[in-house]
Amino acid sequence: MNKPKTITLTPFLTVGSGKKAIDFYVNAWKATILTQHDRENNGIMAKISIAGADFWIGDQEPEFGNICPNGTTNSPVRIILETKNADELFEQALLFGATTICPMTTEDSWRIGKLIDPFGHIWELGYELD
Repeated sequence: MNKPKTITLTPFLTVGSGKKAIDFYVNAWKATILTQHDRENNGIMAKISIAGADFWIGDQEPEFGNICPNGTTNSPVRIILETKNADELFEQALLFGATTICPMTTEDSWRIGKLIDPFGHIWELGYELD
């Protein structure tokens, strides 16, 4: 009997400035750069990790339909970062330019807060209470 293949789902965030986005995540959330690729027109693409939660960042490419949130409309996707360090990471993100949508609070069985990063992506940070 064959073992089932491992499946992963990895977000790719399109941004207006890949270099600034990488700096934000590295500084605010101590992300590490796993791989980085320079692209045409000073563009950049990188796979980064926040304590093992991996995702991609890349400059927009309108010619391929890869457009970043424009600041006047919200991204239709919310990213949920589950971590016991949610309060600390939330505050760090604010220090580096994120904006609060909903402050850190305890509701139902979760400690959770919602913010928008400087590049228009919505993040919920939190964890399920024991």
